[in-house]
Amino acid sequence: MNIQTFTCNPFQENTYILYDESKDALVIDAGCLFPQEQQEIKDFIIDNGLHVTRVINTHLHLDHQFGNKFLSDTFGVAPEAHESDEFFIAAFPLQVQAFGLSGLVAGEAQPLKGHIADNEIITFGHTSLTAMLVPGHSPGSLAFYNAEEGVLFSGDVLFRESIGRSDLAGGDYSTLLHSITSRLFSLPDATIIYPGHGESTTIGHEKRNNPFLQPQNV
Repeated sequence: MNIQTFTCNPFQENTYILYDESKDALVIDAGCLFPQEQQEIKDFIIDNGLHVTRVINTHLHLDHQFGNKFLSDTFGVAPEAHESDEFFIAAFPLQVQAFGLSGLVAGEAQPLKGHIADNEIITFGHTSLTAMLVPGHSPGSLAFYNAEEGVLFSGDVLFRESIGRSDLAGGDYSTLLHSITSRLFSLPDATIIYPGHGESTTIGHEKRNNPFLQPQNV
């Protein structure tokens, strides 16, 4: 499995394109907002001869769904996310206003074409990901895990030596900690984490070094 990262929009959000030898591709958290970001992603897909089969979201905060409409319009593939986050679609204009981005972002959010359930297997080409429901940052936050290659896409639940905020709609701090410690920390220590923002890390590093997740804080 190949992983290509694009850092997008004013929130410096990580958009991931995954693909394998079949040339089928999957996009996680399409955050491309500006025309140059959209063009870069489009060019990468076309130049590498990729066929986008799925567009999936770890969650539906505005910075992770900015590019969903662009991908739907360009490649004919609408996004999927957990049902508990779907209310953020209708709330998209309010999110834009709350973050002071009304001058940059216009229009409505792209509706979902379907929902992703906990433990669902998501396939593209010869590759599969397992969806893990990890609420707390948002009620429908998902992480996507590939056991064969030992990689996890954690969205905004877990970062390098930090965790996601829990003060937005549907967030809850204790639920977030429980999601991380009970589900993500059950994965092998060598698992590489690709987060929604910032640099990659590993499960083992976060167990040892994340100040929010030490025994006295959990």
